[in-house]
Amino acid sequence: MQTPSRNTSIFDFHGRPPFLKALPLSLQHVLAMIAGVITPPIIIAGVVGATPAEKLLLIQIAVLASGICTLFHLYGVWKFGARLPAIFGVGFAYVPTLIAVGGQFGIEGILGAQLIGGITMMVVGYAIQYIRHLFPPVVAGTVVLVIGLSLYDISIRYMAGSGNVDAPDFGDPLHWLVGIVTLLTVLAASQFGRGVVKLSAIIIGIAVGYLLSLALGMVSFTAVVEAEWVALPEVMPFELEFHTAAIVSMVVICVINSVQTIGDLSATSVAGMNRELKTRELTGGLLGNGLTTAASAFFGALPTSTFSQNVGIVAMTKVISRAVLAIAGLFMILAGLSPKFGAIMTTIPYPVLGGATITVFGMITMTGIQLLIKDELSARNMTIVGLSLALSLGIAQVPSAIAQFPAMLQNLIGGAPIVVAAITAFVLNLVLPRTSLADEAREREAIARADAGQGVADALPSER
Repeated sequence: MQTPSRNTSIFDFHGRPPFLKALPLSLQHVLAMIAGVITPPIIIAGVVGATPAEKLLLIQIAVLASGICTLFHLYGVWKFGARLPAIFGVGFAYVPTLIAVGGQFGIEGILGAQLIGGITMMVVGYAIQYIRHLFPPVVAGTVVLVIGLSLYDISIRYMAGSGNVDAPDFGDPLHWLVGIVTLLTVLAASQFGRGVVKLSAIIIGIAVGYLLSLALGMVSFTAVVEAEWVALPEVMPFELEFHTAAIVSMVVICVINSVQTIGDLSATSVAGMNRELKTRELTGGLLGNGLTTAASAFFGALPTSTFSQNVGIVAMTKVISRAVLAIAGLFMILAGLSPKFGAIMTTIPYPVLGGATITVFGMITMTGIQLLIKDELSARNMTIVGLSLALSLGIAQVPSAIAQFPAMLQNLIGGAPIVVAAITAFVLNLVLPRTSLADEAREREAIARADAGQGVADALPSER
């Protein structure tokens, strides 16, 4: 009896390719997300006045939680977990709110509010099966489109040398040289390469950019030398405190992040798997993200979310093998348990990461457009998309325009165009009359007939 052959396809979610084939594809996911994982705890550590030891702890647990969270969503437990080729972890989405809460209530206030926010996210996850019709492609596509557009400045900041525009060497031509060489390498590998070279374009670009950075003296190994080899996580390294203002802010941002999760998961299924997102996958993703966000509070990890840059990698490469992403998750766990290993990954200069990810962010934007055209581009739908883009990106570009708003509202929408876009698209989809292209055509015909009739009446001689 012939034994069925093993599924080794990297283009099948259940495919299990050989380790050496999967390794470079996994590493590019790790390298794309690592800066996004470690930056939020670094920022929050500065806001709350954390000691150096507490700062290292926040970074370590963020990396570890990201790896565990990714594996949890890839394989799922009961009704929890998206079971899609998506990367989850501690990300940027919550940073403006965390800064506001941390500045007033410290890390303890953040973690206490985060616990309630995670529970709220699970409630949204349970309810989504009944309200999913409120998030058609025109809403989800708008969210994904704004996610892509709002990420461009991150890549440009990185290519210029730092996430901080006030850094003394920000915009140094050497930084741009490294970023552009990395970008050109990614483009060459993805467009002219074949086989594994084409699929591993991002990690090839990072490798070339890293070697150039080494030659230019832009890489420091100080953090690697000082890092410990092994460090285990602690339960309740910080106390949890519950403050009403902090909880309200966190609950709101967790609900908004649920909309981003809908967008990212929709983009993953449409661009990577060429199909619509299933309700079971969406429910599992939201339930799982809420659970990991709540559980992370007990270990000092910040809230979790989907990683849009990794959605872009899936869209660009079409590699959806769960095994490939699972290896990426295992690497993150290893990095979280071994600070020295994690420190090695943090030596990658910002210009290298910027040059490697800017094409990825472009793919996210195009995935949003793919979602949008699944609905008719009627005047109604174009109004929803256009107004959502105008308000969200306009406010993001002119933050002083909302300087007179309450502090809580400023923190909620000031640094997150995704929030404004999600709310605008959701509300407009509810209140605007549902008209199709056929309805609009009939309306124009009726107007034309009425005008023609009026013209005939005007041409007739008036009765005396």
